[in-house]
Amino acid sequence: MYAIVKTGGKQYRVEKGQTLLVERLPEDEGATVALEPLLFRSDDTVFDADGLAKVKVDAKIVEHLRGPKIRVFKFKPKSGYKRTAGHRQELTRIEVTDIKQLSRKPAAKKADAPAEEPAAETKE
Repeated sequence: MYAIVKTGGKQYRVEKGQTLLVERLPEDEGATVALEPLLFRSDDTVFDADGLAKVKVDAKIVEHLRGPKIRVFKFKPKSGYKRTAGHRQELTRIEVTDIKQLSRKPAAKKADAPAEEPAAETKE
């Protein structure tokens, strides 16, 4: 059983228990995040919007780190122009904790219920 999920503008093939490096996520270490599934495969393949609404992919943030330094070098011949720059990508290591297909759509989150309005007073 596996799923294709989308995070940080990229797509990853994930299985339960797998760890992977993704673009930096805003949550803290130890937090649980829900990843957006694009495809789910077990006994059958699910890739339509209605079927994917029932698929749940959860991951736990293990750590935040930075990738290796990449040197960027610009050069123009015969003019003496040279520039060196570096870049280190901000990354997050996540561990996929759960991939499952629910039997029905997950319940929508309830918004704060509006306060009850006082009943209109009647004149006697």
